[in-house]
Amino acid sequence: MVSLSQIELLLPELRAFAQAIGDTRDDAEDLVQDAIERALRAADPPGKLSELRPWLFRVIRNLHYDELRKRRVRREYLADAIRQSDIAAPQAETERDVLLRRAFDRLPAERREILFLVDVLGLKYSETAEVLGLAPGTVMSRLSRARRALLALVDGDEAPQDETPATGKSAEHARSE
Repeated sequence: MVSLSQIELLLPELRAFAQAIGDTRDDAEDLVQDAIERALRAADPPGKLSELRPWLFRVIRNLHYDELRKRRVRREYLADAIRQSDIAAPQAETERDVLLRRAFDRLPAERREILFLVDVLGLKYSETAEVLGLAPGTVMSRLSRARRALLALVDGDEAPQDETPATGKSAEHARSE
């Protein structure tokens, strides 16, 4: 088990490392806090300080790269949406915004909620998972389905059929059985 005294000893180094790789001081502080949280929650963290130190550095590094990947995915997602709206005439941009808002409003509450938390508020998957009481993997899959449904509605298609998680069959198909 990780002790608070071990974390206190490593804290200056962890902060310095996080600041070296992070974009801002706030990002660095978030990385350190997330790493410490993981260390305290880990089922079997390294017990010796000499093993804990590199382990925590690796946790900070992995958290940083995870965040960079999420930002890249968000940028690509937004760039794609902008590209699609750039195809239309400039005055149609407002129409596209209205269409997007109407499509968002037509989504089921569960999908609106997850899209709002991640894409509008910018919460991390782990934070969203905590808010919704879900596993991070479940957040990612539900977010993907919500994005697809929103884009389908914006493009004038009906929202894709949901699949039930256990069977992979559409919800409608599962009800008819």
